[in-house]
Amino acid sequence: MSNVKTLLVDDEFLALTLLEGYVAQIPTLELVGKAKSPQRALELMNQHPVDLLFLDIQLPGIHGNQFLKTLNNPPVTVFTTAYSEYAVEAFELGAVDYLLKPFSFDRFLQATRKSQTAINHKNATTLARKALTEDEFLSVKADGKIYRIPFDSILYIEGYKEYVKIVTQQRTYITLETFKNLEVILPAPSFLRVHKSFMVAKNKVNALSGGMLKIGLTEIPISREKKEELVKIIFPTKNT
Repeated sequence: MSNVKTLLVDDEFLALTLLEGYVAQIPTLELVGKAKSPQRALELMNQHPVDLLFLDIQLPGIHGNQFLKTLNNPPVTVFTTAYSEYAVEAFELGAVDYLLKPFSFDRFLQATRKSQTAINHKNATTLARKALTEDEFLSVKADGKIYRIPFDSILYIEGYKEYVKIVTQQRTYITLETFKNLEVILPAPSFLRVHKSFMVAKNKVNALSGGMLKIGLTEIPISREKKEELVKIIFPTKNT
């Protein structure tokens, strides 16, 4: 098992020194950096992969909880702070533990064990998603041949009376297949029916303008009745 790449973020020198000493006592933890500000933490995260983040709340410029909200794919996080009032929000943000200063090595070790479980779960989920993307595909007959179309390559599908048009990143396939049948085969919520004649790959949508979704340079109509619901699914927003 590879070591857990760990980043420490705290604006107090003594707190960083204590955390560094604790990390040094746990063989499975690998310290990849220390930061006294969110800006420096972000620089280090861009330079090194980080599995585990020990994050203070009171930081210069931006609170630790606000900083965590800005990260698209945050590492497993443990908050370290002298303030108990932020605990509820911390756990709502997905923190695995909340250490109140001053905390002992035993309490730090407990948080580390929780973090390792969370990291293992996160890694397993990532591998499962990768396997799904690589292994699952759609078999269609077009131009007298049978094609394997990976789900991840599909941009959108347009339905007609007797056939469908499947548009991928590489080419377009015209096949005698029912739109309803494809709606069952393709995994939800990765694929969404946004109009009576259109289904889109959610992660391929670039923008929404008026009543039209954009995938690359292509505009796709969106159902008026379902617009509000679909926008929430395709363009989720974080609570601020």
